[in-house]
Amino acid sequence: MTITPSAARKAFLEQAAQRLLITDGAFGTEIQNFKLSEADYAGSLGLTHDQKGNNDILALTKPEVPESIHRAYFEAGADIAETNTFSANRISQADYGAEHLVREINVASAQLARRMADEYQAKDGRPRFVAGAIGPTNKTLSLSPDVNDPGYREVDWDTMVDVYLEQARALVEGGADFILIETVFDTLNAKAGIMAVKKLEQEVGREVPIMLSMTLTDLSGRNLSGHTVEAFWHAVRHAKPLTIGLNCSFGATQLRPHVKLLSEISDTLIMIYPNAGLPNELGAYDEMPETTAGLVKEWADAGQVNVLGGCCGSTPAHIGAMARAVTGLSPRHAPTLSHVTRLAGLEPFTMAE
Repeated sequence: MTITPSAARKAFLEQAAQRLLITDGAFGTEIQNFKLSEADYAGSLGLTHDQKGNNDILALTKPEVPESIHRAYFEAGADIAETNTFSANRISQADYGAEHLVREINVASAQLARRMADEYQAKDGRPRFVAGAIGPTNKTLSLSPDVNDPGYREVDWDTMVDVYLEQARALVEGGADFILIETVFDTLNAKAGIMAVKKLEQEVGREVPIMLSMTLTDLSGRNLSGHTVEAFWHAVRHAKPLTIGLNCSFGATQLRPHVKLLSEISDTLIMIYPNAGLPNELGAYDEMPETTAGLVKEWADAGQVNVLGGCCGSTPAHIGAMARAVTGLSPRHAPTLSHVTRLAGLEPFTMAE
């Protein structure tokens, strides 16, 4: 079957060759500012579970909330809208008794982000993009939740692929340009997401570009499944992602050495969106926008990044400060890598030439 190349990939690469691009910031902490009640989340859907905290369902019950957040990030200078669908999958929505609404949530969220992106592109002619956000779910393929039974898994590979496929299909149907598999704490989960997108490409007959973003769980630079940054790249580079990067976990200060490493070993675009520093004792983020912008600008000055944005605790003010800080700076140029066999267990392994 012939797969039609993605026009969005081509447009994105053209923009990334000219300037540093900006993705948006946090949704969860922004939604908290609205101080919504359980009734606001639940709307008139008639669900039997308490919906408070189910941020994804707001696309159906209170769409003006995610719309206003998208609008604020675009006003701040974002080039990319990430859909408010981090937990809009069958596994995560089961906690809210809303798994039957997965398709509807994702289609509505993608349509909303698409409409906002198109509106802002029409204003100034600058291309805007929609990344369909897919979170890691609350299950892991690599690890057992039972310390007494290390071989036990709560979910199997085929199920995880189906879960991701259902969500990715709906996001693309709603108008997403790319599928962003983010906050990857388990590399095997990410590989199931990659498989799902490849299946989707066969269904729709066209390329669906993938963005991948790993999250580190300790300062040594590993994710929860134990992979180093370099090993993660070796494990997923076959997917030819549009971007590879890091998000969440820490603030920009703690990510500095890992951004440098990833930039040196990856022959694709680098997208980094850290938290706004580390949370305080109350779980809030105190790092000021200009501070975060100054820290990520160091990566831009060093030619290590192509796309910047924010994760937990970041606000439109943070995104605006980043956009201003990197205006006029040259984007990173991906290195040309030698053609050798690169493999990975928990550590990377490069076969000698």
